[in-house]
Amino acid sequence: MQTKITTNLTMLTDFYELTMANGYLRRGFGEREVCFDMFFRTVPDHGGYAIMAGVEQLIEYLKNLRFDEEDLAYLASRGCFCKEFIEYLRDFRFACDVWAIPEGTPIFPGEPIVTVRGPVIQAQFIETMLLLLINHQSLIATKAKRITRAARGSAVMEFGSRRAQGGDGAILGARAAFIGGCGATACTIADQKYGIPAVGTMAHSWVMMFDSEYEAFRAYAEEYPDNCTLLIDTYSVMHSGLPNAIRVFNEVLVPKGYRPKGIRIDSGDLAYLSRQVRAKLDEAGFPDCGIVVSNALDEFLIKDLMQQGAPINSFGVGERLITSSSAPVFGGVYKLAAVERDGVLEPKMKISENVGKITTPAFKTVWRLFDNQTGKAIADVITLFDEEIDGAKPYMLFDPEHIWKRKSVSDFTAVRLPVQLFRKGECCYTSPDIRQIQRYCTQQCDMLWDEVLRLENPHRYYVDLSQKLWDIKESLIMHSRQMEEETV
Repeated sequence: MQTKITTNLTMLTDFYELTMANGYLRRGFGEREVCFDMFFRTVPDHGGYAIMAGVEQLIEYLKNLRFDEEDLAYLASRGCFCKEFIEYLRDFRFACDVWAIPEGTPIFPGEPIVTVRGPVIQAQFIETMLLLLINHQSLIATKAKRITRAARGSAVMEFGSRRAQGGDGAILGARAAFIGGCGATACTIADQKYGIPAVGTMAHSWVMMFDSEYEAFRAYAEEYPDNCTLLIDTYSVMHSGLPNAIRVFNEVLVPKGYRPKGIRIDSGDLAYLSRQVRAKLDEAGFPDCGIVVSNALDEFLIKDLMQQGAPINSFGVGERLITSSSAPVFGGVYKLAAVERDGVLEPKMKISENVGKITTPAFKTVWRLFDNQTGKAIADVITLFDEEIDGAKPYMLFDPEHIWKRKSVSDFTAVRLPVQLFRKGECCYTSPDIRQIQRYCTQQCDMLWDEVLRLENPHRYYVDLSQKLWDIKESLIMHSRQMEEETV
C-alpha cells in the first residue's frame, strides 16, 4: 500500500534556492547541466551503518513539483525576482535524471545515496525537500534497526506518535520504523495509509475510570476477549495488577474458550518485574500469555534487559525511537559534483581546511562487493558512473585516506547499488511494497558482518574510491594548492 502527496510542497524550500535560480537564469546558464550528490558524513549514535529510507516520498514530491499562481504571486511580490524568472517558473517541468540507493539498504558515510543530473536550476532547487525526506526517514529507520536488533527477535512496536515532531514526523516516522524492523505501530493513520499494523489496548486512564482495577480489567476482557492485553502497573504490578489480571483471565476468558494475549508493564524495574510476572503467569496456567514492556526504552536498555534474561515477548518503544533522541540529526548534505562544459561533465569539488568536508568530485555511482564464499559484504567502492567492476577479475581496494593500505579481492560479486528513479523528469521506478522493503532491509543487514552491526565500537566498513576517481580527486586538490600558491 502506498500513499501520494496531494499537497503542493514546491515552496517548502530554502529561499536561497530561489535567489540562486533567478541569478542562474539572468546569467544565462539556467539550463546548464550539472550533477549533485547527496551523502552523509557520520553514522548516528556512533554506529557502524545507517539505513536508507524516504525514497518513495522523494518520488512523489518530484512528481508533484510545480508552481501554482499563488506561489508565483507571492514570489512576484517579493520584488527581487525578474519577470523572466516568474514566467520560467510558470512553465516549470521537472526534467532531471535521478538515481537513489533503494530503501532498506545499509548505507555508509561518503557514498552518493542520491544523485541528480540535469539543468542547474532544477537540480539545485530540490535540495531542501530531498534532504528533508531522506534525512528524516533514514534517521528513524537507522534507530529502529538498532533497536530491533537489540531485541534479538522479540517484537518491537513503535509507540512514538505523541512525542513526534509534528504530524509528518509521526506518520513518516512510523513508516521508517517499520522499514527498520518494527512489527507494528500505535499510529492509526500509518496503518490506514501504509498498511503498517496498528496496535493498542488501554491506557492507565481506562483503569482509573472504573471503581476498581478488577472492574476495569473485567470490562476490557468482556469487550475484547480475543485480543485481551491488560496494563497492570496503574497501582501495583505484583500486589494488585497481576492478581486482578489472572482473576479476569480465569473468570471471563477461559470460560468462553479464549486465551489472554498479554500483560503490559509501563514502569518499575522491568527485568525484575517481568521475571516475577512470568513465574506467576506460568503457575496460574497461562504460559502463552505474553509480556509487553514500555517506558522510555532504547536499544541499550533493551540490550541490558535481554542480557539479564528478562522473559519479555515484545517492546513498545516511543520517544527515543520516533525522535532518535540520542542522535536527532541525520547529517545528509547535497553537493555539486560536476558541471557541463563544452558538452562534457567537468568534475567539481569543495575544498576545505576541514578534511571531513572535502567532497568527492565527478558524476559517479557506488558498488557493493560481496564475497562469493561467505555472502558477506566486503566493501563499497565509489566509481565514475561509466566504470564497471568485474567480479571475475581480481580488484584492488585501497583506503582513499591512507592509500598504502591495499587489498586485492577476488571471487566476489559486484552490485551497483543505485537504481534510476527518473529519466528526463519522467518517473521510471515503482516503489516496492513496504513489507518487501522491510524484508529486503533484514536480508541486506544480514549480509554485513556482526562486527559492523554491533551497537558499541563497531568495525569501520570500508568505502573506497576507484583508482580513476581517486586520481581525479587528487588532481583537483593539487590544482587548488597551486592556485593558492600563485595568489600568495
